[in-house]
Amino acid sequence: MSEIDIVPEPPPQARFIEGERRRGRGALSNAAGRFEPTAREAFDDGWQSLDELPPFRTSVTVEKARTIITRNDSPDVGFDRSINPYRGCEHGCVYCFARPTHAYQGLSAGLDFETKLFAKPDAPELLAKELAKPGYEPRTIALGINTDGYQPIEKEWRLTRRILEVLSDFGHPVGIVTKSALVLRDLDILAPMAARGLVKVALSVTTLDHKLARTMEPRAATPQRRLETIRRLSEAGVPTAVLVAPVVPAVTDAELERILDAAVAAGASEAGYVMLRVPLEIRDLFKEWLLAHFPDRYRHVLSLLKELHGGKEYDSAFGQRMTGSGPYAWTLARRFEIASERLGLNRRHLRLTTRHFRRPPQRGEQLSLFGEGA
Repeated sequence: MSEIDIVPEPPPQARFIEGERRRGRGALSNAAGRFEPTAREAFDDGWQSLDELPPFRTSVTVEKARTIITRNDSPDVGFDRSINPYRGCEHGCVYCFARPTHAYQGLSAGLDFETKLFAKPDAPELLAKELAKPGYEPRTIALGINTDGYQPIEKEWRLTRRILEVLSDFGHPVGIVTKSALVLRDLDILAPMAARGLVKVALSVTTLDHKLARTMEPRAATPQRRLETIRRLSEAGVPTAVLVAPVVPAVTDAELERILDAAVAAGASEAGYVMLRVPLEIRDLFKEWLLAHFPDRYRHVLSLLKELHGGKEYDSAFGQRMTGSGPYAWTLARRFEIASERLGLNRRHLRLTTRHFRRPPQRGEQLSLFGEGA
């Protein structure tokens, strides 16, 4: 047997959690966060003690934030501010670029990220205060960029809905990215906002393969539900886009054109794509997942990742991290451009407006005699 035929062992720190304990989760392990001084590992002492460990269940901790709008100056994204009402995400996407942020909470980027969540219940009130400041200049806010604002706990906490109510009251533009059909619950807010040019929604579609989606992003909406969400949003007059994100080399890349075709048929008018990113802890989490589900493609996928990033598995440089470079990246970009041109995508990029922005009158403030347009 040649060296290239040998399937490598999992990364040394990988310790898979037993399947029943992590049922319905994306990550296979729960290594200690990178800032922790010690690492702990469960092991069977001969008395079947591991059999007594409970399954991973979702818990939510209240987080008291001082501000809610996060600023950035990245040239790779089309916004300079965002809102994330939650930390961690129950969707469990194994590739999620936000996983390493859980280390700042002293938690693992693995199963902790999917099960130990944080909610900011005062987010809507904090937002209203920030928007009401005299020096605030409105620009489109991106909602749910780090972790999905419509993940399952939103059904109970309803923070995203309350944030949208604040933005609507202020006439403030917002762009939403989600993998969830729960966004349809808020059509009563989104449709009137869309009529004023204040909102657009992007659905992330990674694959059209139901089985693959279930293993890669286990608690997100199925691909078919996401396409149906695009259709219903479009029919309600809400501008929609599709994000083929991330593109996983040698796993989902062959579906690029099919995803764009299906999204346009559902009503999407804009599209984008992002290449798989494996910074920090994501690298080993993704390798574990790849070995478990696609051992025959392991070497090929990692080879393509290295081709994208000049011999490294990831390069965080601006202008490089989202798309990569080299022949493979060039080919994918041309495929996307050709398909988009054929389908009429991105012929017009909707720019949301700030002309409706106004600060609701404060207590004791004189109201305008002639209303908003005076």
